[in-house]
Amino acid sequence: MTDGEIVTGRPDVRLRPFVDRYVGYRERADLPLVRRESAGAFVVLILGWGAPLDVTDPRSAGRGVTQVDSFVAGTFDGWCTTRMLGVGEGVELLLAPLAARRLLGLPLSELTNRAVEVGQLPGRWLARLRDRLAEAPGWPERFVLLDRVLGARLAASPPVDARLDRAWQWLVASGGRGSVAALADEVGWSRRHLAFRFRHEVGLPPKTAARLLRFQQACTALGDIGPNVGPDGLDGPGCEPPAGVERAEPPAAAPPGVGRPVDWAAVAAGYGYYDQSHLIRDFREFAGVTPAALLASRPAAG
Repeated sequence: MTDGEIVTGRPDVRLRPFVDRYVGYRERADLPLVRRESAGAFVVLILGWGAPLDVTDPRSAGRGVTQVDSFVAGTFDGWCTTRMLGVGEGVELLLAPLAARRLLGLPLSELTNRAVEVGQLPGRWLARLRDRLAEAPGWPERFVLLDRVLGARLAASPPVDARLDRAWQWLVASGGRGSVAALADEVGWSRRHLAFRFRHEVGLPPKTAARLLRFQQACTALGDIGPNVGPDGLDGPGCEPPAGVERAEPPAAAPPGVGRPVDWAAVAAGYGYYDQSHLIRDFREFAGVTPAALLASRPAAG
């Protein structure tokens, strides 16, 4: 049996360019609850105080963590799984990469395709924040605490290079469809220097980040897929855009209503894919399933 509650909170207006929302959760799993988490050009922060989680990357056992209640997962270019048994409680945040870079105080290349327990991060401030959240009397007080601590952290951190920030915003605005050469011209860097700075600070090369942004938009538009558990236990934040990434609107020929077939070629064209096979390739690589299987895993409306 699995049950629980989800409570969302809006950060202080000054934080919204960096953090889209706070998601407080409490869920009980009487049997092991395994979820597939999609890849994404964002950073996942879980601050929990309930049953521990295992995070597993099927590509490498060393990239995950076991029996932790709080962790940071850097930008990642492949799907992974989480496993939980018992009563889990905590707060989840999805952070745009450069916001996470400022909050964490380290280049995201140190966290690429890795999940790290918060106590191992510099300063242990996230571990202390987790303890204070656990002691707070309720969700409103927890969200106010997050506003205060994250706001102070950002105010004390130096801004990222303006050209790097412009490069990220350009990729987001293009929906991941622009070329790396055009991006390099936009910010006035060589392609080699752009790739170096992007990989170091964001954790991914610009071409991979562009693919992930395109995937996130296509994935989200398959019916606004969020944290839903389908017949195969599929779940994850990979289809929810973080702060700084606009939610995509479906193209005219995007997934139709219930009972009508999906024109996947039109979906691919609508989100900048060369053809349907490239769309399927990215979904297999980043979500572990085809787009049709992902859509079918969602519970029927109503």
